Amino acid sequence: MAKDRVIIMGAAGRDFHNFNVYFRGNEAYEVVAFTATQIPNIEGRIYPPELAGPGYSDGIPIYPESKLTELIEELDIDQVVFGYSDVSYDYVMHRAALVLAAGADFRLMGWKETMLEARVPVVSVCAVRTGSGKSQTSRRVADLLQEMGKKVVVVRHPMPYGDLREQICQRFASYEDLDRYRCTIEEREEYEPHLDRGMVVYAGVDYERILREAEQEAEIILWDGGNNDLPFYKPDLHIVVADPHRAGHELAYHPGEANLRLADAVVINKIDTADLEGVTTVRENVRATNPDAIIIEAASPIFVEDPAAIRGQRVLVVEDGPTLTHGEMAYGAGIVAARRFGAAEIVDPRPYAVGSIVETFAKYPQTGPLLPAMGYGEEQAKELEETINATPCDLVIVATPIDLRRVLKRIAHPMARVRYELQEIGWPTLEDVLGVKFG
Repeated sequence: MAKDRVIIMGAAGRDFHNFNVYFRGNEAYEVVAFTATQIPNIEGRIYPPELAGPGYSDGIPIYPESKLTELIEELDIDQVVFGYSDVSYDYVMHRAALVLAAGADFRLMGWKETMLEARVPVVSVCAVRTGSGKSQTSRRVADLLQEMGKKVVVVRHPMPYGDLREQICQRFASYEDLDRYRCTIEEREEYEPHLDRGMVVYAGVDYERILREAEQEAEIILWDGGNNDLPFYKPDLHIVVADPHRAGHELAYHPGEANLRLADAVVINKIDTADLEGVTTVRENVRATNPDAIIIEAASPIFVEDPAAIRGQRVLVVEDGPTLTHGEMAYGAGIVAARRFGAAEIVDPRPYAVGSIVETFAKYPQTGPLLPAMGYGEEQAKELEETINATPCDLVIVATPIDLRRVLKRIAHPMARVRYELQEIGWPTLEDVLGVKFG
């Protein structure tokens, strides 16, 4: 029988995983291309033969998604698999219409074909949207499990933006490992807070190999999700974070609603800064969609090094990049801190942006007068630093999960860091849920 010829649409994460666990070695299919979007400069690469396996001696080319229609025709494609996350239903179905009109089938893959089973318990922390507070929830869960005496190993959703051959299976146990693997700002934002807690973090491209390595040193694996994607490992406890600042998005974004429907516990975060209507809407949507889920309400209080240093200053606010871009948030903890502690002015960095930072503002105009901490490679990190230095301000408020001063070492302005952690409000709490399951 002739093999179905397949393109997998992705963003260097879910697409590669779906290939590895379902299409690699599958005699019914030939994956002839990946397409890439969302993340800068991830197209134009080759998915290497070391990962692609038998039948792919030259690897698999990765094209920009903008070429999808012509690729379907030129490569005689039978099936297109959608393999990335945090996109609206309108967005997904417009891509489906494009594929169908070009003559190919359009496919979404479910968890039965793509989740791997571990030999140790798995707790997954995912979200309904990027920027809901998944990272601080993961940190809170990790702290609680360690307090219970569990040996926790974190496995992070993939961010393979460099040489895929070097990123097949990565283990991080120190800051030196971050330097050794030449991690981007985005990678450091996710790995460093766990390293600060003395935990080992795994990430990479081949998540079955990663799983077999991680479970050798773990009593519990903590799946730290990315965007609003589903976990790659079948969880024993699935925790999903929702954001009342974007009430209704939990039922309007792929695959966030699927996460919501699969959740054992839903954390409604940011109730300290969201309005009551938003919190109520999310709570009602959770109850209607997944009535068996435990609902936990939480805040994400901010911590500022020197609040008095903000008062009366002209400040440049640097926020988490993905939260502002495909997460579609117009502000984050940095803006909250600037307003709360009396900044005289929030300086608009857009007139001073350089290089790819200009392109980011053009692609995501909703970001407004603040700066996304884009750093998907050394060149972009350099352009971020140049944009910060060119912006006339008295103080830079850095509200990213890591201290940017570790990475950007030539900032000309004084900097103040804003951190945020998860704090449950009322009952039940994450400690209650984890105690019932693993106590």
